[in-house]
Amino acid sequence: MQDFIKINDNDNVVVALRTIQAGEKLYVPVTKREDLSENGCGTIGIPAGESGSGMDERNANPQRGGMREVVALEEIPAGHKMAICHVPQGGEIIKYGYRIGDAKEEIKPGAWIHTHNLKTALGDLLEYTYEPVSLEFEPAGGGAEKASGSHREAATFMGFRRSDGQVGVRNEIWIIPTVGCVNNVAEAIAKQANGRLASQADGADKGSVEEVIAFPHPYGCSQMGEDQEHTRQILADLVNHPNAGGVLVLGLGCENSNIEVLKPYIGEYDENRVKFLVSQDCEDEVAEALELIEELIRYASTFKREPVSVDRLVIGMKCGGSDGLSGITANPLVGRFSDRLIQEGGTTILTEVPEMFGAETILMNRCANEALFHQTVALINDFKTYFKNHNQTIYENPSPGNKKGGISTLEDKSLGCTQKSGSAPVTGVLQYGERVHVSGLNLLSAPGNDLVAATALAAAGAQIVLFTTGRGTPFASPVPTVKISTNSALAGKKANWIDYNAGVLVEDKGMEEEAERLFAYVLEVASGRKVCSEEAGYHDMAIFKQGVTL
Repeated sequence: MQDFIKINDNDNVVVALRTIQAGEKLYVPVTKREDLSENGCGTIGIPAGESGSGMDERNANPQRGGMREVVALEEIPAGHKMAICHVPQGGEIIKYGYRIGDAKEEIKPGAWIHTHNLKTALGDLLEYTYEPVSLEFEPAGGGAEKASGSHREAATFMGFRRSDGQVGVRNEIWIIPTVGCVNNVAEAIAKQANGRLASQADGADKGSVEEVIAFPHPYGCSQMGEDQEHTRQILADLVNHPNAGGVLVLGLGCENSNIEVLKPYIGEYDENRVKFLVSQDCEDEVAEALELIEELIRYASTFKREPVSVDRLVIGMKCGGSDGLSGITANPLVGRFSDRLIQEGGTTILTEVPEMFGAETILMNRCANEALFHQTVALINDFKTYFKNHNQTIYENPSPGNKKGGISTLEDKSLGCTQKSGSAPVTGVLQYGERVHVSGLNLLSAPGNDLVAATALAAAGAQIVLFTTGRGTPFASPVPTVKISTNSALAGKKANWIDYNAGVLVEDKGMEEEAERLFAYVLEVASGRKVCSEEAGYHDMAIFKQGVTL
């Protein structure tokens, strides 16, 4: 296993992959850039053809050219940063090849760099200029394979084709309450319906229907303005989601977002697939709901899994409980997956806008055109304005768990977070509650909160969410939520939470090999393989609240 990694040639820190003891000698690749010599990084040349960055860089032999001996001045916890250069007070700390903050004090080579001696360099609202970069990325059906004469067979998964042309990866019955007042009723209906479903075993009425799921939430009434609109749009998005073979919309009757108000948001619907029930109009709402659920099960049971091209997959990407390895293992791995899916004609969605702060220009300059650039600028600045309007500090992040894992500033976290976007151009920018309508890499407006953001991804049309984590979490979302650990210790300790271990990337596995393995795993999930949270029976949803509650 590697002892440390220098992520980019121009970094003046390395990340410890194990706890490094005070006094240990490390032999660190020296940057190719001569102009960092004034910061003490030296000018020892790296031999031709060698690189001082990347996942394949090992703790090298001291006799090898292009290496500098650095003695650890103190204990460096695993996942944390160690200076490899002298950095003056106010000097930039460079990781991923970008500034992650400024030194609060003079920092010597071998020193531990964290919140005690590193501060954010972020400001408030900024002005941006579109400076598109040349991307080494082959679009779907593009040149590299054709030019070489090679051919990769088009990938498929076993999905459910819906009558409206959408494709689901699950065939479930969903109960969507219009208001929190009927949450307990919805859950009681789901419990009884699942009991009946289990008793049917492999009966014809059940067919391919897997489960009846209620999605309780506290909203739908006593809301104003955008909050009420968000609730209606998210509920409508879930009603229209292809993972649901049938939907029961359960209302109370007197709520602001009652069924008749909600119907225009839902739009056209198949009366066999979507049923409505107003509880105040019923003598026994549970009994009547169960009759409607039986009808929905009979309808949904007619759907069978069949081969579907991966260009119909929409995958959401999110991280939470990050650590110092998130931007080195799991997030770049998801980025490679995203690139591969997009090359096959599929779609990925990246969200949690506050965790783009400090790395937003990377995404802006990958926008496919200037109109998308301006939409991305608005995406970022609108969220900053939201913070300011509530008198909150824009860069009040990362969380205590992030810091314990080695993340020191929001820039540090954001540069790791955006690794999930891979290298594809940005082809779409979505508002909160908006459904995806173009293939490729999409950016979605949603906060960093895990449940809210994952629900927003599902509402946007994601059939599966890839969730990277260095700390671990058991939560779920309305769709299968694949937990990808950044380190093997977490994967071993929480096997009941973690579905995929990216920690092997700092042990004995290569990135390309693991990217192919993850791609194959996601196709298995899309074809019916359950993830840990599904096996546990977890199904969560949360709606973004910003304003007044009456």
